[in-house]
Amino acid sequence: MQIVVDGVAHEVDVEEDMPLLWVLRDELGFKGVKYGCGIAQCGACTVHIDGEAVKSCQVFAGDVWGEVTTIGADVGGFPVLEAVQTAWIEHQVAQCGYCQSGQIMLAASFLGENSDPSDVEIDEAMRANLCRCGTYPRIRAAVKAAAERVREG
Repeated sequence: MQIVVDGVAHEVDVEEDMPLLWVLRDELGFKGVKYGCGIAQCGACTVHIDGEAVKSCQVFAGDVWGEVTTIGADVGGFPVLEAVQTAWIEHQVAQCGYCQSGQIMLAASFLGENSDPSDVEIDEAMRANLCRCGTYPRIRAAVKAAAERVREG
């Protein structure tokens, strides 16, 4: 089957019920997509499919409905993702860093839908992904800063 990841088409010979996470990490070598729990509870494996944040451990390879974007994408084609990554660095969000690729991908998808979120909306949206280090205040600050960048264009 063919899967397009970060703008590049790949032919993969895998079972259709293999989780996308394993296709990305084990078959294609995209190590920025992290394995955390395997049961869609932590969000470390979050990627975009056609701009929608999904937990790749719960999407089967045969069910991928569009282009997959990972944390390793060239951000030049994804201005919201670029804004989020820049804000993450400026606000020094990462502590251990393990969850951060999933956090960034979730934040970018969220800001693609809501570029002027309140603190409550940010907290609610980002609740889908866990950070064991507890950097939630820095995550919120970075999402707010990225939202401002997105609005400014």
